Amino acid sequence: MARTQARAWQRMLSGRRLDLLDPTPVDIEVEDIAHGLAFVARWNGQTKGDYAYSVAEHSMLVTDIYTRLTPDAPVKWRLAALLHDAPEYVIGDMISPVKAAVGPGYGALDDRLTAAIHLRFGLPATLPKAVKARIKKADKISAWLEATQLAGFTDAEANRFFGTPDLHVIDGLVLRLRPPADVRMDFTARHAALMEAL
Repeated sequence: MARTQARAWQRMLSGRRLDLLDPTPVDIEVEDIAHGLAFVARWNGQTKGDYAYSVAEHSMLVTDIYTRLTPDAPVKWRLAALLHDAPEYVIGDMISPVKAAVGPGYGALDDRLTAAIHLRFGLPATLPKAVKARIKKADKISAWLEATQLAGFTDAEANRFFGTPDLHVIDGLVLRLRPPADVRMDFTARHAALMEAL
């Protein structure tokens, strides 16, 4: 009896069928990304409030922080910041210890999805190292804010794990939890504005 191969694709709400082993840009839709990320919880859902703090909300915060860090950055790199965790719309948001336990296969899957997403929206499959490093810095600052405002970390704990952020970069940034439908709509609108400005 022939052995059947395990299914490695997911049907999206748009009707697209995304092959996780060989993702292609034509199977990527921003509405699917926005919907998925709005329902994926950061911090494994261990945040204060009545709604989970979603990856979509986090992605918009990273974009805001990236823009504060690099106000003269081209629009395409702000778009890259918005999409920095986009693969999580299919693979979820694994905390770092789980990623380490899964091993190198997780990174390869993330890289394939990232390349397809980038190409779909006119970005290079692989970002320049300097741009990637600046987005990573914004990501760590975002994690510090999330940890201290939503996840119960003290400032000292967050400083130890994520570094101490420059106060001028985080000035006035207050995180709020919102219904996923609102976050999804804002993510889609932010993406549309950036695409139009390219």
